[in-house]
Amino acid sequence: MRILGEIIVVVTLFVACTGRSQSTVDGPKDSLNTYFHPAFLTIDTALHETYPFIDFSSNCFRFYTPKSPNWEQFYDDLGKMVTFKDRKLNFYHIGGSHLQADIYTHDIRTYLQTRWTDLPGERGLIFPFDLARTNNPWNYEFTSPNHWKSYKSVTVGRPEGLDFGLLGAIVETSDSLVEIKFRYDKTDVRPGFTRLRIYHNKGEFPYELNFGANEVLLVDEYHNATLGYTEAVFTDDIDTFNLQFTRIGSAPFKLQLHAIQLSNAHPGISYTAIGINGAGLYTYLANKNFEEQLKESPPDFFAFSVGTNDANVPYASFKPEVFKRNMELMIQKVLRANPNCAILLTVPNDAAYKRHSTNPNVAREREVIIELARKYECPVWDFYGIMGELGSSRTWLTNGLMQGDMVHFTSPGYHLKAQLFEDAWEKWLQQMDLRK
Repeated sequence: MRILGEIIVVVTLFVACTGRSQSTVDGPKDSLNTYFHPAFLTIDTALHETYPFIDFSSNCFRFYTPKSPNWEQFYDDLGKMVTFKDRKLNFYHIGGSHLQADIYTHDIRTYLQTRWTDLPGERGLIFPFDLARTNNPWNYEFTSPNHWKSYKSVTVGRPEGLDFGLLGAIVETSDSLVEIKFRYDKTDVRPGFTRLRIYHNKGEFPYELNFGANEVLLVDEYHNATLGYTEAVFTDDIDTFNLQFTRIGSAPFKLQLHAIQLSNAHPGISYTAIGINGAGLYTYLANKNFEEQLKESPPDFFAFSVGTNDANVPYASFKPEVFKRNMELMIQKVLRANPNCAILLTVPNDAAYKRHSTNPNVAREREVIIELARKYECPVWDFYGIMGELGSSRTWLTNGLMQGDMVHFTSPGYHLKAQLFEDAWEKWLQQMDLRK
């Protein structure tokens, strides 16, 4: 289903679900948790023949409460954005290694930033994983001639004085002259930016910045010592930068980079993927500056895809009550940043434990997630159920959709996961359209 555009004012947007064909419904229902949905909406039905082990009928954002004030507000805000082209909505998606790779999340980003005309959105927050010598998202590239030391928030025994932020990683150099280049790579969506914010050390920051060829477009530059960032404002959109830091004085200083934010004044969706290899809920809870950085660009939509690493322990060692407490603490961080944020809880994929054993802990996580969805009146995307539940990772492996560790997906598997998410998203849009 597509938005009716400029003619209809806010009456146009999304999908949730339950389990039968839309054709069995006698008109729209008022309760979010009683909607029926089609098994296929945007996905080619031929995929059912190709992958009969996938439960396409479960692919939806399922509500467990009759109402969801935050999602209803989100639907209205999205409709106004599409109709009036007057705002930007901030999307965040948090997870572990699946999101650091930014394959399926970039597919989703591309979809959302091209779905509506004249709504280019912005790239949001990124991290120079290239400089940390770990896997960098393939859709952008950082280069630097300097020597960098990297720190991840998953490291046991974090170094003293390192306070991680929203993205959970830091690169550091003691060089007095530092050069960093950024460019988009292998992507069809390349939103320009007129604001470049660099999150770095708090407090004293003894550096002068130069932006190379973009220096002639620079109209403002300011430093926030309390939150630890420097922001540059340009007259026109740019889509690359060559940034130089020149240290003032001879005293030694270690430059730390925590994140880089690319923003603009265009309407549309900003989509930030937050992912560190090996991260669990406990990782992000320990990131001291997570919440204050999130409040700088408050979320309108926040998807939780965390849990694979939390569940990757022996059955007796997994404590559902601890997982629930950690998930709830993270939800509360998001709601403090924006009490009206639309939160999506996703159940992690089925994954093997130590490459060969099935892992029933994911099903236990699902019970907790559904319980929290009821409490916070938000929907669940049950990817574990969509896959085929316990042991389905081996079937996905056999069909070329998962890697040999039966935890991570192959490229075709990640692209299929994105297709499923987009289909569930459109079903939610259809559901809300019918409700209106």
